[in-house]
Amino acid sequence: MESQDATVRVDSWIWSVRLTKTRALAAAACRAGHVRVNGEKVKPAQSLHPGDEVRVFHAGRERVVVVAKLVRKRVGPVPAAECFVDNSPPPPPREEVAVVAARDRGAGRPTKRERRDIERLRGQ
Repeated sequence: MESQDATVRVDSWIWSVRLTKTRALAAAACRAGHVRVNGEKVKPAQSLHPGDEVRVFHAGRERVVVVAKLVRKRVGPVPAAECFVDNSPPPPPREEVAVVAARDRGAGRPTKRERRDIERLRGQ
């Protein structure tokens, strides 16, 4: 853990607290404009300070976190959770997966009756 007066690069911190899998993904997210610090888009080398609000759009959802501690090296899940306050909205509910008509491999083309059943399942 670092002292509170030091600063850390935003891409390094996002990776260190396990918001992204790799530092390269964190840097790419910064360059693409998917990371905002205190409401402003940032470059990967932007410095972070305790109390900054970081918004990361990654993996289809937005994470909103407030920096509590600065770390330079990647830490485990429990210490990582202590480094930020998570203010993210809850993830959207998973949609029910529709049943897909599956045929056995090598069963040949469907018969007319099977084709109609498949179309009925698909809602056509």
